[in-house]
Amino acid sequence: MQVELVRIDDAFHFQANGMSGVPVDIDAAENIGGHNAGSRPMELLLMGLGGCTAIDVILIMKKQRQVIEDLKISVSGEREKIEGTEMTPFRKINIHFQFKGNIVEEKAKKAIELSMEKYCSATAQFSGSAEITHTFEIEPVLV
Repeated sequence: MQVELVRIDDAFHFQANGMSGVPVDIDAAENIGGHNAGSRPMELLLMGLGGCTAIDVILIMKKQRQVIEDLKISVSGEREKIEGTEMTPFRKINIHFQFKGNIVEEKAKKAIELSMEKYCSATAQFSGSAEITHTFEIEPVLV
């Protein structure tokens, strides 16, 4: 896998492209000279984790014959400064799944667990440095 970042302005705005060819804007916060023209790098890490597990969960639930009417995922992370540096990596991450549909709770739970423990490479990337937890809720669809 390879990505390329191209600087867009004289500050911190970059446009990144991966092998898919879909551009992603990256920028720094305004308080350090950015223009708020893209996501922050640490936000992108959480987005990647959420996207990775979302794809897994949807694929697994399709195999389980569960119909997802809607899915929203919120990923929150707590960062902690490494002593003697300016680095503040994530140490705790929670992924919250909000399903909408007539979904069997045990099947949703199993799909999430399979993603977290067997399939999601982004989860594996964080597992050595951050505690990753997950929660979920299901809003049934009235027929």
